[in-house]
Amino acid sequence: MAGSGGLGGGAGGGQGAGAWHGAALRGPRAALVLGALALGAYCLCTLPGRGPPAARAPLPAPAPAEPLRAVRSPGAPGLPVASGPGRQRFPQALIVGVKKGGTRALLEFLRLHPDVRALGSEPHFFDRCYERGLAWYRSLMPRTLDGQITMEKTPSYFVTREAPGRIHGMSPDTKLIVVVRNPVTRAISDYAQTLSKTPGLPSFRALAFRHGLGPVDTAWSAVRIGLYAQHLDNWLRFFPLSRFLFVSGERLVSDPAGELGRVQDFLGLKRVVTDKHFYFNATKGFPCLKKAQGSSRPRCLGKSKGRPHPRVPEAVVQRLRDFYRPFNRKFYQMTGQDFGWD
Repeated sequence: MAGSGGLGGGAGGGQGAGAWHGAALRGPRAALVLGALALGAYCLCTLPGRGPPAARAPLPAPAPAEPLRAVRSPGAPGLPVASGPGRQRFPQALIVGVKKGGTRALLEFLRLHPDVRALGSEPHFFDRCYERGLAWYRSLMPRTLDGQITMEKTPSYFVTREAPGRIHGMSPDTKLIVVVRNPVTRAISDYAQTLSKTPGLPSFRALAFRHGLGPVDTAWSAVRIGLYAQHLDNWLRFFPLSRFLFVSGERLVSDPAGELGRVQDFLGLKRVVTDKHFYFNATKGFPCLKKAQGSSRPRCLGKSKGRPHPRVPEAVVQRLRDFYRPFNRKFYQMTGQDFGWD
C-alpha cells in the first residue's frame, strides 16, 4: 500500500539512527541529526499517496450530481438545466392533483406572476423517480431570488399512496394545491385523452362497469381518481387541512381570475394575475391568456386542452353520478367546500 511505503521510509531512517546510539547521540550533533530525521519522515508522509489517511489533505467534496440533461427518465424527459441568478430550492408549493382537473391551466396562469418560478414539465419525482434522491430533485428546479416561490405540478401525486409521506419528509410546511372537477366529467375527459392516443379502446361504458351496467369498476384509474375523499384521507395522515387549497376546475374555466385570486392569497402573493390577463376562447370553450409569459402575443393551451368528449349514454352518466354522490358529499364535509357536482 502507498501509505505503508511512506511509513517504511520513515522506519528505515529510524534504524540508521540506531547505529549512532551511544557516544554519537551524546555528541553535540545529536539534536541536529534527530531533527533532520523527523523532518524527512514528515516530508515523506505528506507526499500525495505516501502518508497514512490521517496525514493526508482532506478529500475534495464529491462532484455534484449529473445535470438533468443526462437523465432519460419516463417521468422527467429532457427537462432543462436551471441557470441564471438566484439558487435552486425545493418547492415551497406543489400542485399535486388531479389529472384532467385543470392543473396545466392553473400552472400556466400562475407563471404570469413575477414571484412564481415553476418547472414547466412534470418531474414525477414523488411517484416515479423517488429513488434518484432529493438532491437530484432540487437540481431540476428553476433558480429563484429571495421572496420568489418555487413550484412544480404533477397531478398523479394526489392518487399515489406514498407521495404524502415523501413530500412531508422533504418539508412538512409544503403548501399543497389540488384542482378538482366533477368526477364524472373528469373520468370522461380522462377517457377521451387515452382514446386519442389508443384508437380502438373499448367503450367508456365497457371500462367503467363490470358486466354491462353492473358494479362500477373502481380498479379503472379513470374512475378511481375521482374518489377524492379516499385520497384526501391518506394525505391528512401527514398534513393538516390548513396546508391545502382546493381549486374548482369548473370555476377555473368560468372565473379564472377569481380562482387565481384565491391561489395567490394562499401562496402569500400579491394579486398580480387578474381578469385583465384573460379572455374566453369560444372555439376551445376555455379561457386563454391575453399575454403569455415571455411573449406579447395571446396564448391558449395546447390542442390537447378543450378536446371534444366522446358521447356517453345518459344512463351511464347517471349511474356514475349516483356512484360518486356519497364520496362527493364526504369530500365537501372534509374540505368545507360544496363544489356543486350533485
